[in-house]
Amino acid sequence: MLWSDPKNEPPKEMRDMQAMLRRAGVLLALAMLVAMCAAGMR
Repeated sequence: MLWSDPKNEPPKEMRDMQAMLRRAGVLLALAMLVAMCAAGMR
């Protein structure tokens, strides 16, 4: 690796999409947990 090599980073759009998908996954997991708890209470 030379100091002049470009950084191996994905473009900003891809990083933003990854962050959005991560948030969506967390929200989906929380929603599933709440749904399981609601189903277990019945």
